[in-house]
Amino acid sequence: MSVIEVLIVEDDQRIAEINRRFTEKIPGYQVSGIASNFEEGKELLEILQPDLVLLDVYFPDGNGIDLLWHIRQHYRTTDVMMITAAKEAGSVQEAIRGGAIDYIIKPIIFERFKNTLQRYQDYRSKIEGREALDQKEVDGLFYAVRESVTEVKNIPKGIDPLTLEKIEKVLTKYIEEGKTAEDLGQIVGVSRTTARRYLEYLVSTGAVRADLSYGAVGRPERRYFTLHS
Repeated sequence: MSVIEVLIVEDDQRIAEINRRFTEKIPGYQVSGIASNFEEGKELLEILQPDLVLLDVYFPDGNGIDLLWHIRQHYRTTDVMMITAAKEAGSVQEAIRGGAIDYIIKPIIFERFKNTLQRYQDYRSKIEGREALDQKEVDGLFYAVRESVTEVKNIPKGIDPLTLEKIEKVLTKYIEEGKTAEDLGQIVGVSRTTARRYLEYLVSTGAVRADLSYGAVGRPERRYFTLHS
């Protein structure tokens, strides 16, 4: 199967770079361009004609939902995945009507993101080169990508989803400086050991990275940084 070419349309350069890194961590994907605004997105669509667009909703010069419909009208072989902070029901409804393969609300979790891209890849591999399909095959393809929207993350035993979400939200407030397990434990209200268990789980999913830093007395400590906002 050929490499899937991806265009990222995101006005926050830091988030765009995170999206690029997440995408290229998945074998079979390549980011061919990054557009930082609505108009640049339209220009790069015409030039690159990508297989998949990772699209935000909010732009200073336009609305991503309008760009989604522009893609549907002019680039029918290009698919769209929404990655946005927009939680309005109307935006979600329009994205579904416009045929978006997924709608992920920031901050994104790498495992959730990877799940959709792998399903999309599987869908493309099964339909390419086919001239006709029976009903069973159509059913499998039609729901292959959308199933990831309602799928519950396979969180291991000992990891409470609510506590995990709370820790992730705290980390997004400290993008630059990061936090230690002790810091997070005090903020969230759990022990240092518990905080570290959750943080190491997030490291394993690719949502968080950990670096060693040295405190005032020179003792190294593990500091955690979120990879999304």
